[in-house]
Amino acid sequence: MYFISTRGGEKVTGAQAIVQGLASDGGLYVPETFPKISVEELEKMAEMSYPERAAFVLGKYLGEELGEEYLKESCEKAYSTFTGGDPAPLVKIDGKLFILELYHGPTCAFKDMALTLLPYLLKKSLEVTGVKDEVLILAATSGDTGKAALEGFRDVEGTKVAVFYPDEGVAKMQRLQMCIQDGNNVFVAAVKGNFDDCQRAVKRMFASEKFNAELAKKGVRLSSANSINFGRLAPQIAYYFSAYIDLITSRQIEMGDKIDFVVPTGNFGDILAGWYAKQMGLPVRKLICASNRNKVLADFFAKGVYDVKRNFFRTMSPSMDILISSNLERLLFEISGRDAKLTAERMKNLAEKKEYSITQKEKEILDEEFFSAFASEDDTIEAMYEIFDEYGYAMDTHTGVALSAYMQYQELLNKGKDDEKDWDKTHTVVLATANPYKFPQDVLYALTGNDVKDSFKGIKRLNLLTAMKPPKCLLDLRYRPIRFKTVVENNLEMMAAEILKFADGYVVPVPDAKK
Repeated sequence: MYFISTRGGEKVTGAQAIVQGLASDGGLYVPETFPKISVEELEKMAEMSYPERAAFVLGKYLGEELGEEYLKESCEKAYSTFTGGDPAPLVKIDGKLFILELYHGPTCAFKDMALTLLPYLLKKSLEVTGVKDEVLILAATSGDTGKAALEGFRDVEGTKVAVFYPDEGVAKMQRLQMCIQDGNNVFVAAVKGNFDDCQRAVKRMFASEKFNAELAKKGVRLSSANSINFGRLAPQIAYYFSAYIDLITSRQIEMGDKIDFVVPTGNFGDILAGWYAKQMGLPVRKLICASNRNKVLADFFAKGVYDVKRNFFRTMSPSMDILISSNLERLLFEISGRDAKLTAERMKNLAEKKEYSITQKEKEILDEEFFSAFASEDDTIEAMYEIFDEYGYAMDTHTGVALSAYMQYQELLNKGKDDEKDWDKTHTVVLATANPYKFPQDVLYALTGNDVKDSFKGIKRLNLLTAMKPPKCLLDLRYRPIRFKTVVENNLEMMAAEILKFADGYVVPVPDAKK
């Protein structure tokens, strides 16, 4: 299968798309056509394990080039690092509401679903394309991608991984996870700015001929672990199919029944994977896009105008504290009739004028496919408390945003229906994107009203309240010395200089734990 740039002018293989990460024109790679999964194939997937399901979905895009058997072996290895028997268990909350837990990987966040697998995809893609250079994975993170990328690529031969995160823009546990990272091929730095500043600088480094030429002299080339890389996005498509199949095998729905998915999102990658699944044949009624107080996406879906001329807020759901949603470009490309020139023009307007708009026809397409809502901090707390109080289910703050959006959608659907038997009965799957213990203070506050200053005290009290076992990898953070302390200005030259130094072989020493 071939992939094309959303801004035109490029056509590459899947392996090339994974190695490059971002198109040379700044666009994102999308499949030339969407492969289909038939009802018969869905039925066969019911007998498969999760790794087998993931390999099957990936095979539709990459199987011919990377090899079906290689994909299957890679998925088995990647998902063997997850706790429990199922990497993506579906939990029933009530008759029609389910939560898809995507946080059972090594870093306790949904990014593990793709980033434990991406090193295998990249390794094979390098072989297929004949690239001999060392690959430097360069990522911006709003909290979870960074740790998942660092852990996924830690000490992987032929690679380095560098992560920029917003200083004071991530939760304490997220910061600790990144800053204590082991490995001889990793680098982490905070940036005095927000996630959009980090992402903007990373994209500019990818686009800079001068910067890439300097890397080339060192035998190094860039690739991405963010969801701008199709190799990061593709594994996420699989869990939408898996959730649907689990609903069928547990006799909650019949084959062909349409369901809704609710996705807390900032960069739009996770929900885009759901839209891709729908294009492949998954019976989806609505994709519910849940935003926090930084509601640029909710406003876009409501008005058809993407406008970043607004205040930026730090919230209790920091991984969604984003104003520029990179993956939305892929959706814009599709609803425009794959008009690359128009997509490039809109991205230029976003960069220069801080906004762009879509046509009424395009908005009607979005209205048919999506429902969007946002949750304030109070809305998030209320949703988390309500579900815990009624069902005893504890969730993280990002999933709380999603539950609030779900409740808003249900209220809209059932408005004016006094009789409960007339209420909407469509089954809904809410994506839970992080373990509650990654945000223990905020989760504890939402469930009890108690405000603790120390994250580890928060973990202890949350454990007493919920009896949910805290992940050992988070508990151990308390005793690990900080390795990465670099803080750089929001300055492209300074950030680039750090990357060039890292590419040259400089590695921050691992501190002595006894000190």
